[in-house]
Amino acid sequence: MKNIEKLFDLMWEDYIKMNPQAQKIVDLLEAKGEKVVNDHIALRTYNIDRVSIDEIAKPFLEAGYEEKGTYDFEAKKLFAKHFEFPGNKLPKVFISELLIENFSEKAQTIMREKIAQLTDEQIADPEFMVSGKGWEISSQEYELLASESEYAAWVAAIGFRPNHFTVFINDLKNFNDVPELNTFLKENGFKLNDSGGEVKGSKEVCLEQSSTLADSIEAEFSDKKMKIASCYFEFAKRYPLESGDLYQGFVANSADKIFESTNRTQ
Repeated sequence: MKNIEKLFDLMWEDYIKMNPQAQKIVDLLEAKGEKVVNDHIALRTYNIDRVSIDEIAKPFLEAGYEEKGTYDFEAKKLFAKHFEFPGNKLPKVFISELLIENFSEKAQTIMREKIAQLTDEQIADPEFMVSGKGWEISSQEYELLASESEYAAWVAAIGFRPNHFTVFINDLKNFNDVPELNTFLKENGFKLNDSGGEVKGSKEVCLEQSSTLADSIEAEFSDKKMKIASCYFEFAKRYPLESGDLYQGFVANSADKIFESTNRTQ
């Protein structure tokens, strides 16, 4: 458990370099006396064997995590799984992969060529998910991927790094629901993803979510530097099932809109 907690610490350090607004929000909440608990971490990859969900999940499974739910995102051409640690003593891990066979030959070639440049040792490293990209990419390659899938372009330009962390609203004392927290965030100058509405989900599906729009970073391409979307911060409130236990899964329709937090059009 210590090793996986260390990995989460490394992920957070890496994540706030790409998304400094997350630390600002944590600081604001802590100034109000809150103790911020992370509901889940999200990771992105391609469905290429060497870096598939099942490969990315290995360090978590070895630490005691268990596979729970699976999710299909037909419009985004994605598949995802989520993993839980017994007793929810650690954050859930949500890993999605792009189904690259659904894209043009040019796009597939770019994605396969990037992954082919990684060594087996790099992929097997327990800290692989904070390694970034082990390849070069041109701005033209990035634009081609983005024209077909914002997700494909994000992974190619950012590499293997956490996509978002999530504030668990249930553990906050001063905010009872997502709209209340959203209002506080907007009053403090943060922009929210409004695709499908600022609040995704509902009490009826036992999960409500919202997210900031992604921060931006200056990315190094082989031919130039360019500002691109990096990461966002998510907020989740979970509701009890009939059993009385809190729902621990995810809602595909909501997650579909949350993915758009890194879209350039946002």
